[in-house]
Amino acid sequence: MTQAMSEMLKCKKLNCHVARVDYLLVAKQLKRLFHRSWRKMAETRSSSFRAFKKAQLVRMEKPQATKSINGPFSAHQGTTPHMDLLVKEEEYKRLNAELEAKTAQIVRQAEELMNKEQNETLSKAISSHLSTDLDIEVDKEEIRNPSPSATTENQTSAKAANKKTVVKSTVQSRPSSAAQRKKVSKTTKASTVDDVAIHTDFLDFSLAKTISNIESKLEEGMIHEDVVDEVIPSVGEEMSSEAQIRFLQAKLRVLQEELNRLSYENNKKEEENDSLTAKIKQVEEERNRLQRTTSVQQTQMEKQKALAEDSSRKCEGLQQEVATLKKEIDGLKRAQKQAASAHSATEVRLNRALEEAEKCRTELNKIRQSSKDAANQEHQKVELLQAENKKLEKQKAELIGGFKKQLKLIDVLKRQKMHFEAAKMLSFTEEEFMKALDWGT
Repeated sequence: MTQAMSEMLKCKKLNCHVARVDYLLVAKQLKRLFHRSWRKMAETRSSSFRAFKKAQLVRMEKPQATKSINGPFSAHQGTTPHMDLLVKEEEYKRLNAELEAKTAQIVRQAEELMNKEQNETLSKAISSHLSTDLDIEVDKEEIRNPSPSATTENQTSAKAANKKTVVKSTVQSRPSSAAQRKKVSKTTKASTVDDVAIHTDFLDFSLAKTISNIESKLEEGMIHEDVVDEVIPSVGEEMSSEAQIRFLQAKLRVLQEELNRLSYENNKKEEENDSLTAKIKQVEEERNRLQRTTSVQQTQMEKQKALAEDSSRKCEGLQQEVATLKKEIDGLKRAQKQAASAHSATEVRLNRALEEAEKCRTELNKIRQSSKDAANQEHQKVELLQAENKKLEKQKAELIGGFKKQLKLIDVLKRQKMHFEAAKMLSFTEEEFMKALDWGT
């Protein structure tokens, strides 16, 4: 009974530990969500702050615009990033508001869930403690004041064990004195009472121990015919020895069957006890493991609390920065209004400049078209001149060829002339020679 009660208490404690572990896991997940949302808020705020500072630096480093024709263009280009920054700032504000609403909702849900889990665990723990206390009190009352049915059952089981030992002892010896009979009857009654006391406590009950105790008492000489009379009734004296033997053998078979049944039940109970002890060991190991995990989670919770406090301090600092940034934004809005009025004037100038530029473009297109036409005409003239030039070059080549042929003819004629002159000279000298010959004759 005490072992069963201890098992019940351990199971209830284990349920309490499991509920506490579930509660800690839920709290840990909620803290992670909370820190994640805070981190997102801090990132968005830091990004908006960086963008604002960057815009400020760009505005401070930017030179003043000149009053030339390119002035409106540069002013228009300078106002567009400013407008983009304002749009981004509004978007970041909206995201910050959404994140703050989400974090507030998550924190509210976490608090509700934590309160609910805490109330459930407290109610379960109180009910389990009350039920265990009531069970312990009832079991104590049963042990102190056992019911008559239980005592009768215990007495019958003890008597069965005593009868078996008496049957064994009848074979050994039969005492005869009346004093010994009274003594043995007293000892047997005491032994049955002891057996009942042993049998009521289920944890200390062992059939082998009770049988060995009875046998030891019987071996010490505490046997009498009155014990035999408990096995054999008073009518058995009139029975023959064979009938008594048959009766005792039948009684022995019945007692043997009862003994086998009780031993089987005992073995079964011992197996159940072993399995329960193994389960208890497993439960204790699991409880130790859960205790270690809870201690680790407790340390993690403390760390997370410290981180949450740091993040809250950082959040306060960021809120102060946001207040200063709001003031700067108000100043920027005023400057933006002034810039908008200047921007309208520059837009008028820009429109005029655009109209003039459009006129210049049309004139430029006309000039380009006229220059294209003139270029085409000149190209055609050049092509004609090139064709004429080619013709003249061909004629020049033909004339040069004719001149070369004429020069060759002139050379030939000159040679012929020289030949003719030489022939004339020769003919003249011959005539003179002949004349001279004639004179000589």
